[in-house]
Amino acid sequence: MPTEHAFRPLQRPRSRTACGLSLTALSLILFSSAGTAMDQEQRIDDSSQQALAVTIYNDDLALIKDQRKVTLEPGENRLAWRTVSVRIRPETALLKETTGQLALSLLEQNFDFDLLTPASLLKKYVGRTVQVIRANDAGERTVETATVLAVNDGVVLRYDDRIETAVVGHLAFPDVPENLRDQPTLVLHLESAQAGTGNLELSYLTGGLSWKADYVADLAPDGQTMDLNGWVTLTNDSGIAYRKAQVQLVAGEVNQVQEIMPMPPMARAMALPAAAPMPEEESLAEYHLYTLPRPTDILHQQTKQVALLSAPRVPFVKELIVRGQPYAYQTQTGDGWTKLPVASTLKFVNRDGSLGIPLPKGVIRVYSKDSRGNAQFIGEDAIDHTPKNETVVLKLGESFDVTARHKQTGFKKLGGSTAYDYAYEAAFELELKNAKPEPVTVKALETIPGDWEMVKESQPHTKEAFNLASWHVEIPAEGSTTLSWRTRIRH
Repeated sequence: MPTEHAFRPLQRPRSRTACGLSLTALSLILFSSAGTAMDQEQRIDDSSQQALAVTIYNDDLALIKDQRKVTLEPGENRLAWRTVSVRIRPETALLKETTGQLALSLLEQNFDFDLLTPASLLKKYVGRTVQVIRANDAGERTVETATVLAVNDGVVLRYDDRIETAVVGHLAFPDVPENLRDQPTLVLHLESAQAGTGNLELSYLTGGLSWKADYVADLAPDGQTMDLNGWVTLTNDSGIAYRKAQVQLVAGEVNQVQEIMPMPPMARAMALPAAAPMPEEESLAEYHLYTLPRPTDILHQQTKQVALLSAPRVPFVKELIVRGQPYAYQTQTGDGWTKLPVASTLKFVNRDGSLGIPLPKGVIRVYSKDSRGNAQFIGEDAIDHTPKNETVVLKLGESFDVTARHKQTGFKKLGGSTAYDYAYEAAFELELKNAKPEPVTVKALETIPGDWEMVKESQPHTKEAFNLASWHVEIPAEGSTTLSWRTRIRH
């Protein structure tokens, strides 16, 4: 298919039958009969595409690199670069010649996004005349000329002897305005030093393309390892399809100047997951780049899933965690026992030998097999971007059989008169109960403000951070354990 195609005007129909075509059908025909400006354009569509690369970032941002073959005349040329994203940011467009065959300079660029529809065509004819075509029951057609006065909440037409606010029949238009396009088009006005053929690459940023990571963890019956599989979910709401594109994904938060942009309606089709091999991963400045192993199609209004990782037998540890309330250390409370939730968590390390690649942020869904061998969903949690060798902790839910309650058992002021020299002691008890037929261990965490020291405790604590004390409390099967401690605090 030739890469150069000029618009050629069609002859206007002269018969009433031709003029009586419906608005939609007629507008499609008349769009080919472009005005003088479009006659001078070279139409560059995706049939001349040589390469296409799509880099998708987080936060609704993508970089498109679209390379097409063009033939230029010496002097000024106008290129109608069709099939660009509806959500293009025109100010980010960058055009370059990649073969070294053409010397050119860009004079002007215009993004035409006012698309040809019956409504947009009618709006362009406000103040102009159209033909109103009617047919009676016998099939006889009549044509009457009217001026379009307004199209705000409905069309208003002025005839020679009256004004009407409804159209009986349909409208016919003599031509299509030059600034209406059948699809979003970037019009490039450039100057070439000589005639010749080469490849132009148009790069631009756009919204409407996004990706996210989703993970599935399948716990082994031994309760110590899991199979972790990750998927990349690509979503395209940018208004066009990207076919045979080399797709790369950037994990990390790229700073953007926020602009308010309208979001198109969401209507997605689900594509089948792609098969291995897995994407390649590398560092990119302060981010991580994932390159899909082969070109892929990302269709408009489509959600596509591509395999990201497959890590068998990843070691993990399950923990039950209960957290106290920091405000209880700041004043005397008389609330008595306060029930605290006991969180069920799963912890693993992103290290070589099992995983060892940076994990993009996403949601990990965890499944465990029941006594019949059927996989059951036991919880999910979101993770942030996770580098190698970092620990991931997932909160799966709250324990049904292990319960906790917490109370302040003492509070004594030691000295000081201001918030900067205040000193006091606070004492607490934590009662843990276990309804399971086997013993369990609960990790108790207490966030303690100020400069503190443990004065007395029923079992030794670990200082995990400057303001965090922890205990690992053993609870017998169908039994209970009470943890007690007294803390001296200075501000």
